[in-house]
Amino acid sequence: MSGRAAGRTISDTVIRIEGLRKDYVLGAEVVHALRGVDLVVERNEYVAVMGPSGSGKSTLMNLIGCLDTPTAGEYWLNGERVSDRSDDELARIRNREIGFVFQTFNLLPRATAVHNVELPLIYAGVGAKERRRRAAEMLERVGLGSRMNHRPSELSGGQRQRVAIARALVNEPALLLADEPTGNLDSQTSEEIMALFDELHRQGQTIVLVTHEYDIAAHAHRIITLRDGLIEKDVRNGRRASSTSGEPEIHHGGVR
Repeated sequence: MSGRAAGRTISDTVIRIEGLRKDYVLGAEVVHALRGVDLVVERNEYVAVMGPSGSGKSTLMNLIGCLDTPTAGEYWLNGERVSDRSDDELARIRNREIGFVFQTFNLLPRATAVHNVELPLIYAGVGAKERRRRAAEMLERVGLGSRMNHRPSELSGGQRQRVAIARALVNEPALLLADEPTGNLDSQTSEEIMALFDELHRQGQTIVLVTHEYDIAAHAHRIITLRDGLIEKDVRNGRRASSTSGEPEIHHGGVR
């Protein structure tokens, strides 16, 4: 991918989190959403984050995605410390380093597929001709080259999610962060979208996927389970990731 070669930092460690805490004040009560999480995700890892309601997985996703700031602890994204950055700085980092895929697609309804994919490049100040070229190339990559001039209402749910994935990837981010990406799709379409994620990972993309569905999480090479604001289990998926013993590697309470 040529874009990341042009003066962009590339670190072997995409996510490094140490002692991450997040508290929310609700009236007289303080909710400890995260209680001191340690996490490392290396380049080209494929990680699923699971946990029951209230476990802290949404909070962790928001912090990893630079959509919120922690109460305490430190977070490095692609070698850059981001846990103490201002909102404006976080916005720039999000656009440069993170591609987001959401359950609800979040596409502009009146814009064509190619224009939806162009949006991050507009924010990045890329010229019109180069924007169109890169957006069209990314739509081809996700199998929608023939649908780039269609609006979301003219696309199926699976096609809309492919547009959203193309938009997430067009800036060649260090991290693809997906929040319940198959939540609005039927089972067959969900498998098609997960097959696309599998292919993106084989091509070298680092992926963190938040889901409550075990069959979706099983596509990842590593499954992290949160409970009460802490990492309860960190399992290497033995069916997909190789290990010296041939068995899944399970660490309790954090990453080693």
